[in-house]
Amino acid sequence: MSKPRQDEPAGAHHAAQPEGAEGFLLEAGGAPLPPPPAVPAPQELAHLTEAFRQTLQAGIHGLCFSPYVEGQAPGSIVTEAQILERLEIIRPYTRWIRTFSCTEGHQHTPRLAHGLGLKTLVGAWLGTNRDDNEAELAAAIEVARAGHADLLAIGNEVLLREDLAEDELLDYLQRAKAAVPGVPVGYVDAYYLFEKHPSITAACDVLMTNCYPFWEGCPREQAIAYMQSMHQRTLAVAGGKRVIVSETGWPNTGQAFHGSVPSVEGALRYFIDTCRWSREEDVPVFYFAAFDEAWKIGDEGDVGAYWGLWDKDGRPKYA
Repeated sequence: MSKPRQDEPAGAHHAAQPEGAEGFLLEAGGAPLPPPPAVPAPQELAHLTEAFRQTLQAGIHGLCFSPYVEGQAPGSIVTEAQILERLEIIRPYTRWIRTFSCTEGHQHTPRLAHGLGLKTLVGAWLGTNRDDNEAELAAAIEVARAGHADLLAIGNEVLLREDLAEDELLDYLQRAKAAVPGVPVGYVDAYYLFEKHPSITAACDVLMTNCYPFWEGCPREQAIAYMQSMHQRTLAVAGGKRVIVSETGWPNTGQAFHGSVPSVEGALRYFIDTCRWSREEDVPVFYFAAFDEAWKIGDEGDVGAYWGLWDKDGRPKYA
């Protein structure tokens, strides 16, 4: 089986509304869909763009980072030069980056990021291929032992995709923790899966939760409140452990999902509101994503390619 997508956001799976999500669509009881948002007046859009610029200039906690350039996709070998080029673009605006793999060149990202003064949430991708999983785990441990992982995430939405059984995931987590006892180790998944899998929750040093109001059909106007409720549900089962929002975001264009409508205004407002909440409540948030990724067209519909703060060529989208 070919290797799954290394930085796939939660959204494509959340859209199916799996049992336990209790998402906005379910809470809304099938209410009629809202009309598309009105196009903001030029003056209002200019004000939002300036607020976005100021928010980004002030610096954010973290960004989900992928170095793929045009023509690349998971399975492509990424070079140190392209990683460094993309890191240089985002370095002035973020304190942390989150990565999704430690193979195919991605193992160089944490070292290069540290060299630029960025902290790293290093991800090891786990899927159905056990040989690939072993390679990822070994590479992630090597990165951490070299001192380039400030946090380590073993697996991303493995339970959501049902790629591994709970006991298999636990084994990978426990092996990572034993190998790098000085590095906090956790697991990334949708918020409600930490409720459904208490043994995974107990095994984590830190919980990393993906929160996507967009993929649960939530209108933008209610999205921040709904995202906060996702975070609260994770806190409720964390037992005092740190909870990180490992992914959240809003696309600027593409196909709507029920009450969630992509738009420039929505993307700007969601970013501004999320960063304000993160700062005021001291909640670590990794915003999805640094860059648009053209390869996602088709995998998640046209909307999948447009979650970045910079476009696929590394140009600011909201300058």
